[in-house]
Amino acid sequence: MPFSHHSHSGQFCAHAKGTLEEMIQAAIAKGFDTFALTEHMPRDDEDLYPEEQGNTSAQGLTQLFDNYYWEAQRLRAKYQSQIHILIGLEAEWIRPSSLARTKALLEQYRFDLFIGSVHHMHTVPIDFDAPMYIEARRQSGGTDERLFEDYYDTQLEMLQALRPPIVGHFDLVRLLSDEPNRDLRSWPTVWAKMLRNLECIASYGGLLEINTAGLRKGMDDPYPAVPICQEFLRLGGRFTLSDDSHQVGHVGTNYHRLPEFLQRVDIEEVYRFVRAAESRDERFPGINVESVSIKDGVATHLSVSDTAQSSGAP
Repeated sequence: MPFSHHSHSGQFCAHAKGTLEEMIQAAIAKGFDTFALTEHMPRDDEDLYPEEQGNTSAQGLTQLFDNYYWEAQRLRAKYQSQIHILIGLEAEWIRPSSLARTKALLEQYRFDLFIGSVHHMHTVPIDFDAPMYIEARRQSGGTDERLFEDYYDTQLEMLQALRPPIVGHFDLVRLLSDEPNRDLRSWPTVWAKMLRNLECIASYGGLLEINTAGLRKGMDDPYPAVPICQEFLRLGGRFTLSDDSHQVGHVGTNYHRLPEFLQRVDIEEVYRFVRAAESRDERFPGINVESVSIKDGVATHLSVSDTAQSSGAP
C-alpha cells in the first residue's frame, strides 16, 4: 500500500512532464493505494519561472489551475475503483500577496488537503538553479548560514498564516547550498529557528512529509534530514510520505530506501489522508488522517522504486 501526498504533471506544470492521467496510471501500475494531486498554485506575473516567461501570464496560470481542478475531478471519478485520489495544491509563499491568493483558492475550490511550501527567498527561487540560489544568498548577506536563517523565518510566517495540513520539503533550502548534507546542528541559530518551526507544526497537528525527491536529487537523506525528523518525532510530530513526482518515472522513486531511513529515525508509523465521517480540519470536510504501521503496512510495500536520479529542478 504505497502512497504519496505530493505530485505534479507536465500538463499543468511547465517544469514537469506527462499528463495528469499518466501520473495516476503510473501510481496504479506501481500498486499505490493513495495518490495526491497537488499542482502548484498560480503565481503573479513577476514570479514566472524562466520557462514560463513569454509563454504564459498570471492570468494564464489561473486558467491552467482551473483546468487542473476539473480534470482532477474527472480522473478521480474515472479511477475511483482502482486508487484513492486526493485533490489539493501546493501553496507558494513568495510575497505578501501569497496569503490572499492561497485563501482565495481554498474558498473557490473544495480541496482534500494542501501542501505549504517555500521555494523562494527574497522572491528569488532557491531550488531552480545555482545562479538563482546564489542571488538569493547574496540578498541574505552572502552566506548559506544567513540564507538558512532567513528561510526558516519565512517558513514560520507561512506556517502561522496558513497552518498547512502538510509541510512540504521542510529543509529544501539545503539542496543547492555549498554543503547540502551538512548537519544543521553545526549552526546554532539556524537549528534554533528550525526547532521553533517544528514546534509550530506539531502544535497545530500538521504532517511533515518525508519527501524522497531529496534522494532523487542526490542528497544523502530525503527531505527532511535524519536529525530534523528525530526532533519532530520527539515533539510528538507526525509524518506522511511523498515522492514529489514530476513525471511518470518519478512515481515511487527511492521508496525502496524508505524502510531503512524510517528505522534510523525510529519512526514506527506514518499517516495518510482518507475520507472519514469526522474531519481533522474544518477547511476540509470529510477528510481525516489514519495511521499506517511501518511494520505491518509500509515496509513490505515499498519496493516500487526505480533508480532515477536528477539534480536541481524539477
